[in-house]
Amino acid sequence: MPRPELDLTADCDCGAVTLRVTGKAVSMFQCGCENCQKVSGSGHSSVVLMPAGSVELSGLTKSFERPADSGATFTRHFCPDCGTTILAHSSRAPDLRIVPAGLLAGQNDWFSPNQLIFARSHPDWDNIAEQIPRYDTYRPEKS
Repeated sequence: MPRPELDLTADCDCGAVTLRVTGKAVSMFQCGCENCQKVSGSGHSSVVLMPAGSVELSGLTKSFERPADSGATFTRHFCPDCGTTILAHSSRAPDLRIVPAGLLAGQNDWFSPNQLIFARSHPDWDNIAEQIPRYDTYRPEKS
């Protein structure tokens, strides 16, 4: 599936923080790591990767940093009032932003994930489309 060209605006649950995404999506995927399970409240997260310059944020956010399995620092930004995750980024890919597909609720019919990463910790009870390739950690780099 081709990567979609986006021009969308979304708000957190309470409306205090607004995110605008413009431009072509870099990737769309699902992640089954235990941190994504905790943040999403389900067995995985569904995200779209965007170039950092394509993401505009207004409103005050709070952030939380944690070490990732890759050795990178993973930072999640969320609304300090309602707790909605707005975006995230990794020191492993500083020029990209990770936007939760669910934040764009009602305007995300273009979302078509092409892989499940961290399948090693993805629970069996959380149904993911069978045709999506699964990787124990990250998808291997193309050579």
